[in-house]
Amino acid sequence: MASTLQALESWVNETAARTRPARIHWCDGSDAEYAALVQQMLASGDLIELNQETHPGCYLHRSNPSDVARVEHLTFVCPPNREDAGPNNHWMDPAEAHAKMDALFDGCMEGRTMYVVPYCMGPIDSPLSRCGVEITDSPYVVANMRTMTRMGAAAQSRIEREGSFVKGLHSTGELDPDRRFIMHFPEELSIQSYGSGYGGNALLGKKCHALRIASHQARREGWLAEHMLIVGIENPAGETHYIAAAFPSACGKTNLAMLIPPEGYRREGWKVWTVGDDICWMRPGEDGRLYAINPEAGFFGVAPGTSANSNPNALASIARDTIFTNVAVTADNQPWWEGLPGEPSVDWQGRPYDPANGPAAHPNARFTVSAKQCPTWSEKAEDAQGVPISAIVFGGRRPSLLPLVMQARDWTHGVLMGAAMGSETTAAATGAVGVLRRDSMAMKPFCGYHYGDYFAHWLSLDRPTAKLPAIFHVNWFRKGEDGRFLWPGFGDNLRVLEWMIERVAGRAEGRETPVGVVPSPGELRSEGLDLSRQSLEALLAIDEDGWRQEMEAIGGYLREFAPRLPEALMREQARIAAALAQTPEAPRRSVASA
Repeated sequence: MASTLQALESWVNETAARTRPARIHWCDGSDAEYAALVQQMLASGDLIELNQETHPGCYLHRSNPSDVARVEHLTFVCPPNREDAGPNNHWMDPAEAHAKMDALFDGCMEGRTMYVVPYCMGPIDSPLSRCGVEITDSPYVVANMRTMTRMGAAAQSRIEREGSFVKGLHSTGELDPDRRFIMHFPEELSIQSYGSGYGGNALLGKKCHALRIASHQARREGWLAEHMLIVGIENPAGETHYIAAAFPSACGKTNLAMLIPPEGYRREGWKVWTVGDDICWMRPGEDGRLYAINPEAGFFGVAPGTSANSNPNALASIARDTIFTNVAVTADNQPWWEGLPGEPSVDWQGRPYDPANGPAAHPNARFTVSAKQCPTWSEKAEDAQGVPISAIVFGGRRPSLLPLVMQARDWTHGVLMGAAMGSETTAAATGAVGVLRRDSMAMKPFCGYHYGDYFAHWLSLDRPTAKLPAIFHVNWFRKGEDGRFLWPGFGDNLRVLEWMIERVAGRAEGRETPVGVVPSPGELRSEGLDLSRQSLEALLAIDEDGWRQEMEAIGGYLREFAPRLPEALMREQARIAAALAQTPEAPRRSVASA
């Protein structure tokens, strides 16, 4: 018996009988096991050794060209009642889903090794952590799970002590896009994924467990599982405030998590600490505050766009002991993607580089690396109790209307801010330009149940004994009439975080508006910035007429989740709409003249 827990042993045996592997390997997470997996994949061609002088311990994996991203249209949430999945999820009847997956898994591991991967999401001794076991036939998945989770013997011991775990079954199958499904069974705490070897579809501890299943667990148990970074901001007085922030894709989550302060701030002694770049689990503590852990142990980051200019800390993190997926390589076998110096020799599909074939690296090329390799990694990431959250930040890519920063008046207003957040499409994306796509709390692809119930769960945390974080909304992407971004972004975003901290500490007054509190003149530090007074005013301007239309649109969006939408959110929407209605009508001002 490979496990002392009968439920685990029985499930492994049942799965082996269905999938019929040639052998079974129980993973212990050791260095020796990892080294053996790497050698096996080098021999099979699943991994390619990169330049070990410039990138020691680094390897390249090329996935099937049809298998390079999450497949949301093939991702299902399967509670017995369709309504419980909500309009924000694809649903399949659990009996139908099980029948479909049983047929796919039948004999799918013949001739392969079945790996049993026990893992812990979060510090191994944290009461906030949750465990799972992934069964897979992919050594690439095993190697990545070792980096992304606390995987191996210690996790198995915790599972055997607690007696509960999330069951994840995965097979690459034939990598046939027509035979590819990712099913979630929240009531069973189980996940089944077939036909993909790509990260988010195959590393079941990541989005599948840490968000879709964990959001269900969190609602049942009274905590939050969120698509958020966690960053610590230490001021010159030695005070550290931890901030959790949710942004949709392409809005700079990883860059903010690894932010480098502007030179003047560095001289003063400001420091930034990275706790997590993607997922945040928050639970009320005994003192009423929310405490957060990063359930992941590594970064599964997008490589293209990562450079010495955009994120030098990420670039430093991946200089060694990293698995790269679908990047290009240079003539001397170094990993390469658009944004790096030098030239590619071979593209992500292994072909001699030809610009006519498109980008050298796939736009969704990835790196998998231990979080501890980040120069700004915080030891608090291993704190069993988590870190206390001072502020929660929502944000999106909005070229107009949304100010650089605003604070919610209270928790309900903040939940409305999160529910309404979204991004507008740009010319860089296919389809119409300027179309607003709402992505509540950046959780639209990841919330494991009905959004209306999810909003209600957020609201339920506001109890008399709670000392909840302040909630803010940011927009780094507001543009001037010339189409250029008004705010420099990157390290200068610390100036906005500083104002948030001052608000939390009661040292900044702010300016009340119908839609939230914005910085008063002079409160946002601008020394050293190449930013005119007019541009700063434009960044913080509130266009009441535009906001009247926005609140009407928000109301229409929220009603999509009726009848489960909490009345409190619609009352809050109505309160702001009424406040805006009392402001004088004014012609809409241009950004340049605002």
